[in-house]
Amino acid sequence: MEISTLLALSPLDGRYQQKVAALRPFFSEYALIRNRIHVEIEWFKALGNTPALTGASSLSTGAVVQLDQLVENFSVTDAEAVKSIETRTNHDVKAVEYWLKEKLTGDQETAAISEFVHFACTSEDINNLSHGLMLKHSRDQVMLPALDEVIKRLAVLARDLADLPMLARTHGQAATPTTMGKEMANFVYRLRGARERLAAVVITGKINGAVGNYNAHMIAFPDFDWESFARSFVEKLGLSFNPYTTQIEPHDTMAELFDAHVRINTILLDLNRDIWGYVSLGYFRQKTRADEVGSSTMPHKVNPIDFENSEGNLGIANALLKHLSEKLPVSRWQRDLTDSTVLRNMGVALGHTLLAYDSCLKGLGKLQADPARLSEDLQNAWEVLAEPIQTVMRRYGVANPYEQLKALTRGKTGIDRTTLQQFIEQLDIPAAERDRLLQLTPWGYIGLAAHLARDIGD
Repeated sequence: MEISTLLALSPLDGRYQQKVAALRPFFSEYALIRNRIHVEIEWFKALGNTPALTGASSLSTGAVVQLDQLVENFSVTDAEAVKSIETRTNHDVKAVEYWLKEKLTGDQETAAISEFVHFACTSEDINNLSHGLMLKHSRDQVMLPALDEVIKRLAVLARDLADLPMLARTHGQAATPTTMGKEMANFVYRLRGARERLAAVVITGKINGAVGNYNAHMIAFPDFDWESFARSFVEKLGLSFNPYTTQIEPHDTMAELFDAHVRINTILLDLNRDIWGYVSLGYFRQKTRADEVGSSTMPHKVNPIDFENSEGNLGIANALLKHLSEKLPVSRWQRDLTDSTVLRNMGVALGHTLLAYDSCLKGLGKLQADPARLSEDLQNAWEVLAEPIQTVMRRYGVANPYEQLKALTRGKTGIDRTTLQQFIEQLDIPAAERDRLLQLTPWGYIGLAAHLARDIGD
């Protein structure tokens, strides 16, 4: 019976279920069972196509097609049947094995070698490969494309606002001007680098038995090259082979993947907070919809709720991702079960990450820069030209340039164009340089900011 999303315990399956639906095919319990079925069938096919092991001919084309269809046609009803078996076995992977054996009884060819289902495997042989495939495919098909959309939108903002001067703030105080586009370009560059590191993480897998030594394999077939066979099998699944494990694959590459997500999320957290501040200053306005309200009592409010939602979800995501990263590589002796329940929350961590991407992207789509407001702050910040003036003075050997400008501007109010021009006019520097400084304005003192912003590319 379908349960209303209003009754969901987690907001990912309730309020936000549509926004994270793309992850369901990878991290629902159905998805986990389906991946287990996939790995079990691939192992069975690999063994079944090795007559030296089964004592029978290689699997026929028809048998292989039937086996592949078990994965392709695997349904929620099938998953429920597996869960029903689990109520008897109290073991989820054993339930998969029994379900699969039942399916093989209808075909004489596969029934004859059905004991090669789960042959020499511990549950972790199936689980680690299933989890690895879930993470790899979800990264490549969902997480990276979603992140790419955020980066693409930021790159557009960087180019569109490349020439829009902005008063920078270091320590919250007026500082050397930049452009709004350049500030967006900074995040584009950071995110692109972090994205590359995420995409480059290689997920490892193993299929070497109860404690990683091929004990059962060797007792059954002592003359067979199990290590090469296992390596080939894992690599054909699209994972990297780990030859040294205990009962579990140590999850080091999983931790690396989660850490890569944390780095991306931390950059986005920084972005959300910066934009929140720019909205607060009025540098950005937000597009409105007629039916929306910003406050239940203050009709004027247009709150930066998308960036706040993104920030909140990034916090939840990183808390979970950091726990996954710190906990999963640690297992007592050859195996304990503390990783099992933790691994079931991978989709939760990535769900909050995906939700944060979505909210950030939505917020970026609402932004409209306010050139007049940006100009207002620059008009009131002539003191920021103390830097270029003292720098030119240094070039021409004027004594104590920094100290002179410090005495003129530091902590002072009412610094304006006239104040600075009177100072510049008495400088003993070439006339052309003096004239150049006299023409300088806060909004014209942006260095290579516009060029850098435009050069960020698509």
